[in-house]
Amino acid sequence: MITMKYCSNCGSTVSRKTPSDDNRERWVCDDCGIVHYQNPLIVVGCVAEQDGKVLLCKRAIEPRYGYWTVPAGFMELGETVAGGAARETLEEACATVELGHLFASVDVVDAGQVHLFYTGKLIGGYGVGEETLEAALFAEHEIPWDDIAFHSGRFALQKYFEDRGANNGVHVHELRRSAS
Repeated sequence: MITMKYCSNCGSTVSRKTPSDDNRERWVCDDCGIVHYQNPLIVVGCVAEQDGKVLLCKRAIEPRYGYWTVPAGFMELGETVAGGAARETLEEACATVELGHLFASVDVVDAGQVHLFYTGKLIGGYGVGEETLEAALFAEHEIPWDDIAFHSGRFALQKYFEDRGANNGVHVHELRRSAS
């Protein structure tokens, strides 16, 4: 939960209380009564393949600077989930992809995020985006597993290789601080 002090509508202070038509505490403005809902953020990504290898990016930003990741990032307003996955791949790895199917969903409960991953085929080349130190293609046995930035990316990679490109539905995983 993110702590709030002031209402984004009128600037007055907010308090935690349960609105009369709700079943849980929310931040509510003490003056204008606006309820400030806090909902999970959506992270979208793509495991892009070319010639049996997958594209990974070495992060040039925190968190996890210098670690490898599947191209992924926060979905933007006005785009579809698939559109966001393709955009993030283009931004982080300068790579255009032909998206396949949605194959992994990870609930990152403690961070208030949901991570969704698509399969994809790399169309043409790739490069280094602003948030990336290096981009490279890896066969499964070449992946630097100990240097993967996030548990959700590791999960997506593992399920991708388990499926070997087949559409076996969506693999769902939940991450909490007590789980790793």
